[in-house]
Amino acid sequence: MSQNLIYIIALFASTHFFSQIQKVEPAFWWKGMKNPELQILVYGKDIAKNEIELSDGVQIKDIQKVENPNYVFVTVNISEINVPKFKINTRKGKKITSSYTYELKQRNPNSANRESYTSKDVMYLIMPDRFANGDEKNDSSPNLIEKANRNLPNGRHGGDLRGIINNLDYIQNLGATAVWLTPVNEDNEKVYSYHGYAQTDLYKIDERYGTNEEYKELSQKLNQRNMKLVMDYVTNHWGVSHWMIKDLPTKDWIHWFEDGENGFKRSNYKTTTQFDTNAADIDKKLALDGWFDTTMPDINQKNPLVLKYLIQNAVWWIEYAELGGFRVDTYPYNDKEAMAKWAKAITDEYPNFNIVGEAWLYSTAHIAAWQKDSKVGEAAHYNSNLPSVMDFTLYSDLPKALKEKEGWDGGMVKLYNVFTSDFLYPNINNLLVFFENHDTERFNEIFNGSPAEYKLAMTLISTVRGIPQLYYGSEVGMRGDKNKGGDADIRRDFPGGWKSDKINAFNPSLQTSEQKEFYQFTQKLLNWRKGKDVIHTGRTKNFVPQNNVFVYFRYNDNESVMIILNNNEAEQAIDVKHFAESLNGFSKGKDVISGKEFSVKENFKIPAKSSMVIELN
Repeated sequence: MSQNLIYIIALFASTHFFSQIQKVEPAFWWKGMKNPELQILVYGKDIAKNEIELSDGVQIKDIQKVENPNYVFVTVNISEINVPKFKINTRKGKKITSSYTYELKQRNPNSANRESYTSKDVMYLIMPDRFANGDEKNDSSPNLIEKANRNLPNGRHGGDLRGIINNLDYIQNLGATAVWLTPVNEDNEKVYSYHGYAQTDLYKIDERYGTNEEYKELSQKLNQRNMKLVMDYVTNHWGVSHWMIKDLPTKDWIHWFEDGENGFKRSNYKTTTQFDTNAADIDKKLALDGWFDTTMPDINQKNPLVLKYLIQNAVWWIEYAELGGFRVDTYPYNDKEAMAKWAKAITDEYPNFNIVGEAWLYSTAHIAAWQKDSKVGEAAHYNSNLPSVMDFTLYSDLPKALKEKEGWDGGMVKLYNVFTSDFLYPNINNLLVFFENHDTERFNEIFNGSPAEYKLAMTLISTVRGIPQLYYGSEVGMRGDKNKGGDADIRRDFPGGWKSDKINAFNPSLQTSEQKEFYQFTQKLLNWRKGKDVIHTGRTKNFVPQNNVFVYFRYNDNESVMIILNNNEAEQAIDVKHFAESLNGFSKGKDVISGKEFSVKENFKIPAKSSMVIELN
């Protein structure tokens, strides 16, 4: 090869490849946002060695170059830009080496004041890969490593967004009003990618689930039904194969342990150190900076560029996909001061937007400290700005209460004791209440498929303060043994979600008799709940359980409901005199579950292992 030809090739490479803009994030933005400042990530080989200019008179507020020359962070003020599009150009001397057209879109009317999920809603949790396969063509992708194989318990099974869209009637008829999907952004790990928590592109839906457009379609179709789409957002960690992890903008983009293996050191998972005034520094560091797993590098939210990236990505998805809320994974593993800024930036932009954080702790005080305006957090000089938290104490004690016999602190007293700590929460109606999720043992497995315990649990979370959350398939009796089959067993495929399935539980007329018992009970209770302000925002009066029977009332100025949970193996008599302070003024009641009407001025009986939800009049 001649020297001239080598020179020409080198020149071509330097001007036509190495200086090219390869990626811009966010790819576009919107005019009229409350925060006018936009940080645009521009990526390309040695991009920082070029000059950056914007067309149409658009002014650059700030340019930040970092230790990796493949990144430039350009900040502009959107309120000062009067054109719908402008170009981001890279320049070498007088020559423009590459160009990207940046668009500023118009926001939907009233976007800032969008509705979000509240205690009026019931949240239905779906693991998309395991719910329904609506498009077999996208089961595998040539662009992604792991291919579909339904024979592998921990493999990709082919469930997708189209499968969820196709079954919205089922979800709505069940009585759910909000849908929480475990992460559906690209997760391009070699194995075990179906859970989605090791994301490799925060701006792109995984092709095996569908497209960004289909995700938006799902959200819009839910909104048309007065339902909401809740995104599972992950701030603590990304996948090791994320394109930015492979080419870090800065070394401190992630938490790197010099004495670890390729920077890796596992978290000790002791997030109680976040508020422990006596915690050792090493324990706190391992909890917060340690990696969740070998394939999940721990993101450093203290880095201002990282924090801005996470804020803008969250806002981008809310605006683009017309979202109705977030659930945030592993919340206490993040830097808490940075996350307070993250939550505030989102709720400043969308005042009604709800965000529930997963604070998997077993002390009410520890959980309550993470809710916005918490007195517990205030004692530690901290306000999370996080609107909602998950009630893990109720989740933990519910199966214990149903398994135990009555005692001083056993049986149904356990449930009563959970609610005696409600004073610690600043917003008691904004708690997510549940008896299982995608990380826990299947509730129906704990009780060997017994409908009785399921009905008691379902009655409880549907009628106490907070936002009920139901895990897909439990409403048709789905089981799974995490102790024997691991996570895959608690994430089984929904029966009827694949063409080859012999049983289709999505169609109530085709459900087995066992499935019908679970489904019909759930459907009746959740659809009744939809129109009951007394359950959504009413006050509560708890009575100390007697004979393993827990009775509480939900009431407001207009109505009152008496809820009875009998955890005995025998029928129990209800002494109405004991509940006189809440029954005075009422003569009759109608049990929502059975439809029976009866006098509440006389003692009555409740069958063994059953519940009653009595509307008083």
